[in-house]
Order: sequence, then C-alpha cells, then structure tokens
Amino acid sequence: MERPPNLAAAIESAAEALIGVLDSATSRHTVGVSPTQLRVLSLIVSHPDTNVNRLAELLDVVPSSASRLCDRLEAVGLLRRVADPRDRREVRLIPTAAADTLLRDLQERRHRAVQAVLDRMPNRVQHELLLALVAFSQAAAANAPQAGSDSTARTA
Repeated sequence: MERPPNLAAAIESAAEALIGVLDSATSRHTVGVSPTQLRVLSLIVSHPDTNVNRLAELLDVVPSSASRLCDRLEAVGLLRRVADPRDRREVRLIPTAAADTLLRDLQERRHRAVQAVLDRMPNRVQHELLLALVAFSQAAAANAPQAGSDSTARTA
C-alpha cells in the first residue's frame, strides 16, 4: 500500500489536536501550578532517586534553574528535599502526597478528555487507531537512541 502524500501532515494535525485536548484538561485545573512545574513533578515521579543535578539534565537546563523550580514546588507543598540515606551529601527530590494527588487527578482529567473524543469515533476506527498508534510507537522506539549513547537528543 502506498503512503498518502499528506500522512505526515495529518499526523502533525492530529498531534496538535491531541495537545489541545490535553491542554484544555490541564488548564481547567484549579491549582496554580505551571505546565513546567507539572513536567518537573512528572519527571521526578518517573525517575525515583532524582536529585537537582539529574533533574537539570532531564530538563536540559542549568542546575540553578532546576533548583529554583524545586524551590517553588517546595514552597507550595508539592516537593520535599530529603537527604539520601546512602550518601548524606546527596539530596533527593521527593513528591509529596499532595503532588501525587495532583498528578493522579490531572491524569484522570486528561484520560476523560481523550475518552470523550474517542467516544465520538466509530468503534472500528478506534480499533484501527489503536493498531496504528502501537505500530507508530514501535517504529519510533526502534529509532530511539539507546541509553548511554552520545546522542544530543533531549531526554525529556
């Protein structure tokens, strides 16, 4: 089967639409947390034992910028800095219960927003979309840089 000439453009358009749906679900959140702060919390949750230097690497920023982001999250009760029991010189970034609740609520809002769009699509098309997304993810993963490589691609 030949690829339609506008497939990449259609994917870009769909990605923009998805971002709009997700952003809409996020913007309705009443807590005054910026998208960058939400990203920081998500990174910390997905990378346990993260310290400020590792967070700076993940964000591709200087450590002082990462530290200021952590200061703001700590000030609103979403983050704690805790000495690492294995090396007291290291300080780990730990999300609070409030951060866990915030992220879980946000994930549920996003899920419901995406599901509302999917519900407007026929079941057959939903199944085809699922198959296409799985294939796309596999193709993208096959081309992703390996851990420890010298790639300059952003990691977050």
